[in-house]
Amino acid sequence: MREFGYQRVGDVAEAVAVLGDDPEARFLGGGTNLVDLMKTGVERPARLVDVRELPLGQVESTADGGLRIGATVTNSDLAAHPEVRRRYPALTQAVLAGASGQLRNMATVGGNLLQRTRCGYFTDVTVACNKRLPGSGCPAVEGEHHNHAILGASEHCVATHPSDMAVALTAFDAVVCYETADGPGELPLADFYLPVGDTPHLETALPSGALITGVTLPPAPVAARSRYRKVRERASYAFAIGSIAGALDVRDGVVHDVRLAFGAVASRPWRAREAERSLTGGPVSADAFAAAADAELAAAKVLPHNGYKVPLMRNLVVAVLTELAEEAAR
Repeated sequence: MREFGYQRVGDVAEAVAVLGDDPEARFLGGGTNLVDLMKTGVERPARLVDVRELPLGQVESTADGGLRIGATVTNSDLAAHPEVRRRYPALTQAVLAGASGQLRNMATVGGNLLQRTRCGYFTDVTVACNKRLPGSGCPAVEGEHHNHAILGASEHCVATHPSDMAVALTAFDAVVCYETADGPGELPLADFYLPVGDTPHLETALPSGALITGVTLPPAPVAARSRYRKVRERASYAFAIGSIAGALDVRDGVVHDVRLAFGAVASRPWRAREAERSLTGGPVSADAFAAAADAELAAAKVLPHNGYKVPLMRNLVVAVLTELAEEAAR
């Protein structure tokens, strides 16, 4: 591990200024991903700027009926918050599915959004990886890729994004708030993660030196009846091989509103907008749910060992929406 400095900051302006003066510094929240990557040599910051004491640890209702979640809110506190559980139950379920209690007690909302892929080629500095070393190649395409992307990938990178929380936030149109030396800014989560293209090393649209200060969830009545379902290769805590955040509003047997986002299928949380369009205004049935999933997954490009994700995600869509429809009918 590279020797590094450590500095604790007391306010947002100081944090942004420190990073502006030292481009090799990194913000430190819970450190549950960053410190691991420092140990393997993937991340080599010259200084860690500890932001855990910043006044960004609250979950608050907004004037329009949404929620504002501070960047240093721990995953445990987020999952347990009564308003999150009531208004966005899929978000609570996603956070609880994401890691053990010990990790949730440390991990922060801001850090969760910025966590990096667990692709074995990315985390091994002895092999090539376009995400880690641009232009070096993507050995996963011809190598180990059974848990890699089927949507939105390119020949330059087929890694997947590891966050469960971000999948649920994507389904509910979350907005990322940040601070720079030039002032505050916002990015819809749909625009926060960059497409892979030929620059997989560029992962987010966050401006250089920016500090995430929070996430805003707009009011979404449909989210009150929502669910997160995660499939993994072992019952203990593990990264998803496929996951879905779904919400459904049914009126008189017709889909009035629906939200769907997929996890573990792309380099970013995947909003299933084609499936949503297919369902909205249509009947509630298993056949309609399956057809919507097929419409979304028609763009899938599979590799020799990850094609199983197409029927897996299809089945997840049908199962979750069927359960939500049955709840609505009670």
